[in-house]
Amino acid sequence: MATTLSFKYDRATDILYIDKVKPYREQESEELDDEVVIRLNPRTGEVENLEVLFFSTRLLRQDSFTIPLKNDLRLTAQASVG
Repeated sequence: MATTLSFKYDRATDILYIDKVKPYREQESEELDDEVVIRLNPRTGEVENLEVLFFSTRLLRQDSFTIPLKNDLRLTAQASVG
């Protein structure tokens, strides 16, 4: 099943939200190193949401950052390139 990622930046709180699904109450939260919060599906343990805290200041400190997750990114059938 294809998953679409949604990115939203909240300037007031300086948080980047990356969502596979809309957050819901039953999700379990865990903070990773470097102030990244993940929200997990309570049954499968799958990462469904990420919150990157202090996003803009993080980019000012360094050119890039990594999140310790495995990924499998592919274009959906609806997407087109170039």
